[in-house]
Amino acid sequence: MMADTHLFWADLVAERYEVFISGLVIEELSDCPEPKRGKIFGKMNEIAYQELSETSEVGNLAEQYVHSGVLGKKHFEDCTHIAHAVVYGCDMIVSWNFKHLVNYRTISGVKTINAINQYNEIHICSPTMLLQEGKL
Repeated sequence: MMADTHLFWADLVAERYEVFISGLVIEELSDCPEPKRGKIFGKMNEIAYQELSETSEVGNLAEQYVHSGVLGKKHFEDCTHIAHAVVYGCDMIVSWNFKHLVNYRTISGVKTINAINQYNEIHICSPTMLLQEGKL
């Protein structure tokens, strides 16, 4: 996993992908203890990214994910991450969070709720999956 993380990060530094990060991610990273926080923000300074703002549309969609059982209330922040990406029209979410994001149940539930609400489909994958796609 770590090797794939480094390869994926190199792609981000090389601007192979357009990167969007929600304000929620920035908040979560800001809560990390030092020296980890400094290292993370140092790495983030290596890439170009656009920060996405919280909107009522994002909050409403996250609530719909929870209400429909995509994830439980306890994981509302994960639903908010997904909702940011969907509302802002991102093509994919790349994550190592297999428990809550990169799994069949979440992906299927998000696909259903997005279709009902006429949002575009979003792909949720791990860096390894994305790197493998590039080798095809």
